[in-house]
Amino acid sequence: MFKLKNICLIACSVFTLSLKAQTTTQPVKPLAQLQQEFVDLRFGMFIHFNIPTYMDQDWADPDASPAIFNPKKLNCDQWAKAAKSANMTYGCITTKHHSGFCIWDTKTTDYNVMNSPLKKDVVKEYADAFRANGLKVFLYYSILDTHHRLRPNMITPKHIDMVKAQIIELMTKYGEIGALIIDGWDAPWSRISYDDVPFEEIYTLVKSLQPNCLVMDLNGAKYPAEGMYYTDIKTYEMGAGQRVSTKDNRMPAIACLPLQANWFWETSHPNTPVKDPVKLVNETLKPLNNVDCNFILNVAPNRDGVFDDNALAALKEIGKIWKNEGPVVKLSKLDAPIISSNLAKNQPASASWSDDSAIMDFANDDDFHSSWVSNPTVKAPWYEIDFKKEQGFNTIVIAEEHPNITNYKLEYNIDGVWKTLFEGENGNKIKVHRFDRVWAGKVRISIEKAAKQVSIAEFQVYNERR
Repeated sequence: MFKLKNICLIACSVFTLSLKAQTTTQPVKPLAQLQQEFVDLRFGMFIHFNIPTYMDQDWADPDASPAIFNPKKLNCDQWAKAAKSANMTYGCITTKHHSGFCIWDTKTTDYNVMNSPLKKDVVKEYADAFRANGLKVFLYYSILDTHHRLRPNMITPKHIDMVKAQIIELMTKYGEIGALIIDGWDAPWSRISYDDVPFEEIYTLVKSLQPNCLVMDLNGAKYPAEGMYYTDIKTYEMGAGQRVSTKDNRMPAIACLPLQANWFWETSHPNTPVKDPVKLVNETLKPLNNVDCNFILNVAPNRDGVFDDNALAALKEIGKIWKNEGPVVKLSKLDAPIISSNLAKNQPASASWSDDSAIMDFANDDDFHSSWVSNPTVKAPWYEIDFKKEQGFNTIVIAEEHPNITNYKLEYNIDGVWKTLFEGENGNKIKVHRFDRVWAGKVRISIEKAAKQVSIAEFQVYNERR
């Protein structure tokens, strides 16, 4: 395994870059405007290009030698012009995938493209080419990093320093970045939580360097469609069975699919039919755009660093039958995304009598598919979290799997006295309450009116940075 370089030295060098970046950023736009501009882009190109390209696998051996990464005909301008031929508006490249190989000139690790036969910064080549062709530049970055052993139960402070240093490089060396798409966080297959690698710190870092860069975490499988958790844009990996509702979605969203059979290029690709352009347009792209969802189609470069002929032909065909019709309908007003750690997760919970085995633990287990359910004989249900000591917080979210609670009271306990935070009506499935920070040892909800049997999927408490 290639060892990490001295992170302290890296931090010093990139700090200067970060200061420079902060002095040259564009005027800061409200998040709602950035979300609207993103869905208005409608259609873009994902580019999976990394060590797996040379191994016929999407998940590569994390100890594979950089010597195998050798795209002798690398042509990012071809990629950009192919995207333009399909009327795409942006690109997004895998700067680092799960096996940890960096395709930019990083100072954080020797496991990078400068130690390959190419010895060329692919991220720079990509960014320059797409920008020169009038396309916006997005970047993909994996938190999961099996080469550097950033994986479940092995994460150290040096790992977090490495992540921060790499993101600083990506946010300061390549001009304006429209979005950072992050993968490998809080997923069943990665098992790296937002506490293991602190999401709020990373999110805040990105925004401090590029305030107009959207942060998108590919976590669409876990969180309710109605709530914006740990991302600026709702994400759906369609190949993994994640589907945005094409009937009633009202959240800014992105959905992705590969044009070829896999995310990364494989030797069978040149002779294997790609997805039908007509079906992609009529059954995927248009229906997604109609519900505020941007579509990003992955096209995998081959081992020479260029697109295969069948992929190029499909992109041209898409461009013949689809045109960007401009801005979509104005987005609904949204709550700011949740980005902090959930203080209520797995804390001692109490409640009024539960229905059979649907006891109170299910409402703070970080699982939106399990719920505390109140016994139907209870006339005034309540649910309570005990922090065991005084805790500062300024946000409470009540998430229901099946919404039926309409009127309720939120209270916090300080010195044995219950004080009211909110009392009133809120029929949303995800009920977000933000307020000035209070300190308390306990917090509770008392349900005053519900259309059906009371249940809570997650009772969440946050102490957000503001």
